[in-house]
Amino acid sequence: MRFSKYILLLVASVFLSQCAKSKKNPEKKFNTLVWSDEFDGSGIIDTTKWFHQTQLPAGGDWYGGLINHYTDRIENTFLKDGFLNIVARKEVFSDQGEIKEYTSARLNSKFAFTYGRVEVRAKLPMGVGTWPAIWMLNKNIDEPGAYWEKQGYGTTYWPVCGEIDILEHWGKRQNYVQSAVHTASSAGDDVINLGGKVLDNVSKQFHTYSLEWDEDKMVFSVDGLVHYTYNPEVKNSDTWPFTSDQYLLLNIAIEPDIEASFKESAMIVDYVRVYQ
Repeated sequence: MRFSKYILLLVASVFLSQCAKSKKNPEKKFNTLVWSDEFDGSGIIDTTKWFHQTQLPAGGDWYGGLINHYTDRIENTFLKDGFLNIVARKEVFSDQGEIKEYTSARLNSKFAFTYGRVEVRAKLPMGVGTWPAIWMLNKNIDEPGAYWEKQGYGTTYWPVCGEIDILEHWGKRQNYVQSAVHTASSAGDDVINLGGKVLDNVSKQFHTYSLEWDEDKMVFSVDGLVHYTYNPEVKNSDTWPFTSDQYLLLNIAIEPDIEASFKESAMIVDYVRVYQ
């Protein structure tokens, strides 16, 4: 009788332990690594994985009134000690008939996918007026100069194509990070599909910025802690254009209010990983 009680107690203990473990570390839906860049080595980036988007939009300025050139120079994008460095710099630079006083880089992934989990471990730049982002666009976006548009996929204008901002950070809000979803019904300065959190040391410590995207919703997190979920009750072309391939972008934009003392700052990326 005592032996039977001991067995029952042992089984119950194991069961409760497993339940507690599953609550602490829930099983992830997407766990097969399908694409990544660990940024090993030094020097130029892997151009089989990334494309430098440098072509200015019509009018000579990047969307949102940005005041920088994006370049494909090693001064703005390079590998060092196993990390990707995207560097925003104050320097007079002429390109495409336009002279600007700041340079940076904007990378498009040559990989696109539908549904999965993205994880990017990064440290962010500093400086009022800096605007780094880790984000995604549908490869059907009609945007001259974008990688997938050059491959013949450009059919749909922004924001109808859909945009997923895994991370945005503004130097003027140093301790705040944000995620957002842009669609035909919520976009640009009027976007309402967003959420964020206060996060100390974003420029001095690495944090892992993640998106889990499936057929029904998107879940955004930092270091495993969820801060925003997008799950519109009505899913149609205005609210949910997220049923086809999206690609990744990494960049630092420079806003007109950049502080006069700014010289140079980098977004340093440890890895980019996509699971399905």
